[in-house]
Amino acid sequence: MASEPQAPAPYDGFDRMPIGGEWVTGRAGSTATDVNPYTGEALVEIQHADAADVDAAYTAAASAQRDWAARTAAERAEVFVRAAQIMSDREEEIVDWLVREAGAIRPRAQWEWMAVRAVMLESASYPARVTGRILPAALIDGKENRVYRQPVGTVGVISPWNFPLQLSNRSVGPALAVGNGVVLKPASDTPITGGLLLARIYQEAGLPEGLLNVVVGRGGEVGDAVVTDPRAGVVSFTGSTPVGRGIAEKAPLTKLGLELGGNGPLVVLDDADLDRAVDAAVFGSFFHQGQVCMATNRIIAHRAVHDEVAERVAARARDLRCGDPADPETRIGPVINRSQLDSVREKVSRATSQGARLLVSGEPGGPSGQLLPPHVLTGGNDVATAAEEVFGPVATVVRAEDEQHALDLANDTEYGLSSAVFTGDAERGVRFALAVRAGMTHVNDTTINDEPNTAFGGEKNSGVGRFGGEWAIEEFTTDHWVSVQHRPRPPML
Repeated sequence: MASEPQAPAPYDGFDRMPIGGEWVTGRAGSTATDVNPYTGEALVEIQHADAADVDAAYTAAASAQRDWAARTAAERAEVFVRAAQIMSDREEEIVDWLVREAGAIRPRAQWEWMAVRAVMLESASYPARVTGRILPAALIDGKENRVYRQPVGTVGVISPWNFPLQLSNRSVGPALAVGNGVVLKPASDTPITGGLLLARIYQEAGLPEGLLNVVVGRGGEVGDAVVTDPRAGVVSFTGSTPVGRGIAEKAPLTKLGLELGGNGPLVVLDDADLDRAVDAAVFGSFFHQGQVCMATNRIIAHRAVHDEVAERVAARARDLRCGDPADPETRIGPVINRSQLDSVREKVSRATSQGARLLVSGEPGGPSGQLLPPHVLTGGNDVATAAEEVFGPVATVVRAEDEQHALDLANDTEYGLSSAVFTGDAERGVRFALAVRAGMTHVNDTTINDEPNTAFGGEKNSGVGRFGGEWAIEEFTTDHWVSVQHRPRPPML
């Protein structure tokens, strides 16, 4: 009788980081404690990397990249197919790390696991999709113009803590697939799921040593070194708008892929299906405690439905169970850290002082004191929780007088990442969507959408560039014009 397949041994060694093909301790001389945001338990102690470690990481990535780029498309693709299989084999281990380190409730962690695996499978197609062009001569007889698409060489990636595994791999996978080396700096709150765990997966999948390097350290030292290293052909950053602006100032001539802040409006027009709209608004506002760049920051409701939408969102919010993210019944887990908790509460306090009405609230609790219950407010588009990105479990319902007013309110923000509109007429919704100044607008769906094969990104102060599909291929490659003169040019001098 055949024996049951054995689960793979759990990964270990997360007190070190992969640089140059070896798992080493950082050289900064300081140590970080990685903490479970719900329990306050220390998960691991990691010695920080410093600028010298970043230099070693870029050196290793640049060296390994040359042989990697020379491999056949099929050889590179196989690594990502194996990585996707490892994701399946280690699903519970990966989900457990996301619960413990990122404070993700289990359904949220499962969603992230699914998204990462999907990006790996999408990335497996990229090596065979990198194409060039042959263009006719426009001026010179006998000339053939070839435009080759080549990897940029080495990509620097800086990722955030809210969806650490996905928002690291969203850049790491495509960048590697098209032939680059990578230096990855994960967020300090999630060094394991944001980098070290991903590196173990790709190592097990057979990625060549030295190709993916992870540096864990302070942003001012390690982050700046990642951004300003002259070997970085692209810097891919996901995080706040102020930090993104700082990166653009520090690396003005480097190709940047920036996914920054958001202030997602979910518009409910007068003919909307309110059951669907409220479902989407609650999910968009409170999924992962609202710590999502695509979160529904504002629910903009037509005056004909505003009061009902506000009452129904408030009722649903009161029923959301807060608690241990490891508990399958929990719907609201902890805010990532004390600083973020204080920031969210300060915005709520300012909003109420500006005239917003608080319908649902609660005090922080849990073992770490970082468990913040859902908050629902009604108020104008100018109160703090509507005008600013909250990044916490807070929903603000804003009244619109008519459709045009709703559109004006939706666009009245410095951000332009994700948005949504609900209406009983899909074509009305599309017309509305096309007038929203955002990179993404979803008709009759939540603001939180992420597909691996389409254009993900923002407008205005929400960033530059796009992730996903052929846009990711474009992001991490560069065009090289090579011309061949088949016949001698006529003499010109």
